[in-house]
Amino acid sequence: MSLRRSRLRAGSVLAVCLAALAPATAGAAADPDGRQTLQRQLEEFVRSPGGPPGAIAVLRTEEGTRVVRAGVADIRTGRPPRPDDHMRIASTAKAFSGAVALTLVHHRVLRLDDTLRKRLPQLPDAWGEVTLRQLLNHTSGLPDYSRSAGFLDELRADPRHRFDSRRLLDYVADQPLLFAPGSEYRYSNSDNIAVALMAEAATRTPYEELLRRLVYRPLGLHSTSLPQGYRMPKPYLHGYDVEAPAPPEDVSEVIGMSGVWASGGIVSTPADMTRFIRGYASGRLYGRKVVEQQRRWIEGAASEPAGPGRNSAGLAVFRYQTRCGVVLGHTGNTLGYTQLIAATPDGRRSLTFSVTSQITESTGAERLQRMRALQENFVCALLRSKGE
Repeated sequence: MSLRRSRLRAGSVLAVCLAALAPATAGAAADPDGRQTLQRQLEEFVRSPGGPPGAIAVLRTEEGTRVVRAGVADIRTGRPPRPDDHMRIASTAKAFSGAVALTLVHHRVLRLDDTLRKRLPQLPDAWGEVTLRQLLNHTSGLPDYSRSAGFLDELRADPRHRFDSRRLLDYVADQPLLFAPGSEYRYSNSDNIAVALMAEAATRTPYEELLRRLVYRPLGLHSTSLPQGYRMPKPYLHGYDVEAPAPPEDVSEVIGMSGVWASGGIVSTPADMTRFIRGYASGRLYGRKVVEQQRRWIEGAASEPAGPGRNSAGLAVFRYQTRCGVVLGHTGNTLGYTQLIAATPDGRRSLTFSVTSQITESTGAERLQRMRALQENFVCALLRSKGE
């Protein structure tokens, strides 16, 4: 497929990248004991029809760090994936906006019951009663700007178009709420744009700077950024569009990040994401009272795509109840990438699982089911590790 076709397709798939997905039922799998079992399973997944060209998983326990990888980071050179390769983290970036907002709540700069009317009075009055809490757990009812005709038309015309990230909600400003705030769960990319704007309004500080001060620096993230353009920092995991029988096509730099911003625009590495989820899942950035609020679960509410096991939603975090135990984290997908970050509630054990193609219900339900089963096997290996 030509670059022109990739760019045209990018606009069509963005809504898929960001659309809500119902959880699939992970298939039964053998108990993954031993290092060779996970290695073999990841290699089989990469080699399977329609599988991603590359995959890397970083498991961290009290014993240390283990890296499992398969396939290649770059088809052209054939080099393997590495923990310091940059990648698009897609909707796992929503956990970063959650980290910013909840840290500000801890410091009493924001309150979970703050409304859009109070913090962002320039937004439609019909949205005024929506609270920060409802934005963070996707019960706001805000219409999703990434599904609007105006936004998608601009993206299809030029996938590298430079959007004004702080005006993305303008695309749906003429629309009412989809439901009464707090009455339903519905994943919306507008939610995290509003979260970032509330944080900026409360601090009079750009969101990018808040990320540096409140997240990157405290957690020791040295290779994480929120770009506006389409270029990837080197070295990076190349993301691919996989459409058999055509060979995989590199789509790493097809889409600019200004159109997703706080909802999914961050670039990071498996090593940095490991440090992030260990700190985030454990609540290291804020106190116990905020953690208790964050972990009020909405049963059956899935992340995007659904993570391993049974999913429930908290405040910018999801609970994944697997056959081996519980981990907390987030998933994400965008053109060329699918992500899972998860850790035990105390942050002592973590998994970062990244593949270099987009895997969703609509792009391949069977492949998504297989990936979720594989992710659960990795979680089980993580939880059963002799690190107590």
